Amino acid sequence: MADTLTHLICDLLEWLDREPRTHAEVIDGWRTSCPRLPVWDEATDRGYVAHKGRMVEVTGQGRAFLANHS
Repeated sequence: MADTLTHLICDLLEWLDREPRTHAEVIDGWRTSCPRLPVWDEATDRGYVAHKGRMVEVTGQGRAFLANHS
């Protein structure tokens, strides 16, 4: 399951890094009803994404995670 979550977090970070996204867009696109795949929650808890007003951005930690898992 960890590999699946890692890949999904990378997908989320790459998607966010392509263009600015609002929090509403992110939640709409990345919400899940599966408690085993908490992609948004994990990315947030690990400090890979941050809110900048209404927008969500990839942090330096998130970019480092992407670089290590690409």
